[in-house]
Amino acid sequence: MRVAYVSMDSGVPVFGSKGCSIHVQEVVRSLTKLGARIELFTTRAGGQAPSDLSKIPVHCFPSQADIEVKDRELHALSRNQQLRELLECSQPFDLIYERYSLWSYEAMEFARTKRVPSVLEVNAPLIEEQIIHRGLVHREWAQTVAGRVFGSAGKLIAVSSEVASYLNTFPTAQGRIHVIPNGVNVDRFPPQLSPTTAENPTSFTVGFVGTLKPWHGIAVLVEAFDLLHKQHPNTRLLIVGDGPKRAAIEEDVRKRGLVDSVHLTGRVNPHEVTALLASMNVGVAPYDDATHFYFSPLKVYEYMAAGLPVVASQVGQLAALIHHEETGLLCTAGDALSLAATLARLKGDPSLAARLGRAARSCVIRDHSWDVTVRRILNLAGLDGARQLSHEEVAA
Repeated sequence: MRVAYVSMDSGVPVFGSKGCSIHVQEVVRSLTKLGARIELFTTRAGGQAPSDLSKIPVHCFPSQADIEVKDRELHALSRNQQLRELLECSQPFDLIYERYSLWSYEAMEFARTKRVPSVLEVNAPLIEEQIIHRGLVHREWAQTVAGRVFGSAGKLIAVSSEVASYLNTFPTAQGRIHVIPNGVNVDRFPPQLSPTTAENPTSFTVGFVGTLKPWHGIAVLVEAFDLLHKQHPNTRLLIVGDGPKRAAIEEDVRKRGLVDSVHLTGRVNPHEVTALLASMNVGVAPYDDATHFYFSPLKVYEYMAAGLPVVASQVGQLAALIHHEETGLLCTAGDALSLAATLARLKGDPSLAARLGRAARSCVIRDHSWDVTVRRILNLAGLDGARQLSHEEVAA
């Protein structure tokens, strides 16, 4: 099975360490395990490929970041013709799989013309994101592209119900949307991992993994930890990741007198995350914006795969993924008192924490591994004959 994987978003370095990058790598990895031969079409490689993906052919269309926004948007639009020509030269394909981006429509239209199965994966309401966070000049054209690509896609996948609701505002997408949440590579999280940090075994470490952006609720997490720490001095906060809010977080930690109890790792490579999770007693997803929550957070799946009890805000997909009192605990979004009380409960009840962690791991192994997720997508695309190659076939 030959698969063209298309990612034309310059904000997604396919071999980088951002969450979106890991997402691309894991989908490609699972497709490969299931017997696919991948060719990758992208605007940004973002570094060297992981060793197990290093033999995948990569076709790169470099973006132009040093020009004005309006010209950059036009340049991105112009790459559609280049993409079509390269797909023509590289065919035949059994599947064309694209991660939706603002200006790309040709891959799905090419697949429809050639009568090749196609899947468009939509991870976010990109037009609204672009307007709010980065700026968008040619909004009407972005709307037109979205209508074209949604209508051309053979199968249209949303990673959450909230993203599906957004897609449903486009007439070309209505009645054609399938919700398939994200997953996790459970092989990265074997039992009995050795922790990175050598904390006092009696201490209780609250952990967070992710890009430090405003909507991740890190300010609420620091406030909640401050409340917890005042009652339980043998607690620690481990924040794994980097981002635009790091300086503000560090200043908040300093003002609260928590410098000795809070550790920010900064940016880490994906392979380092596993051992850092093993250094935590609980994984937290403290999102504080219930009205604009459309994510399918990779961090929560990783917490669960690592066997951590999860504490998450009761918003969006998290309220469906985390079964309260069974695979984790939910608390009120944006409420530091609620979060602190929930963390204190887990600290005071190790048997509850252990039970929740075991159930969380069992849940993701059964229902949310990337292999399971990608099989669902292939089945949806009518390619249910995909299967994992034997060692003898790989060697051949």
